[in-house]
Amino acid sequence: MYVILTSRAGQFRTEAVDGITPVEAYDYLFYGKQTARFVIAELTREVKVRVVEETPQGTVNLVPSKFLERFDTIEAARAELRRLASFGSMDIALQRV
Repeated sequence: MYVILTSRAGQFRTEAVDGITPVEAYDYLFYGKQTARFVIAELTREVKVRVVEETPQGTVNLVPSKFLERFDTIEAARAELRRLASFGSMDIALQRV
């Protein structure tokens, strides 16, 4: 089972925990500027994912993995990222890291 973790520099980062193994990462480029990073990760069991706000307070939220969209294959997760990175004629791209 695969999930997509999202981070936005200066706003929040999603951290893999025991039970989640990052497989590949992509920068989301909006008109050439990186606005997010997506990580496709394998989910081996139910966990609580750490979402850390990158603000002065640095709030940490533990989000149960049951709330994450799941994909049976890595190809299905990649297809979802491609769908997210296409919107009309806007200059949006995914760049593998």
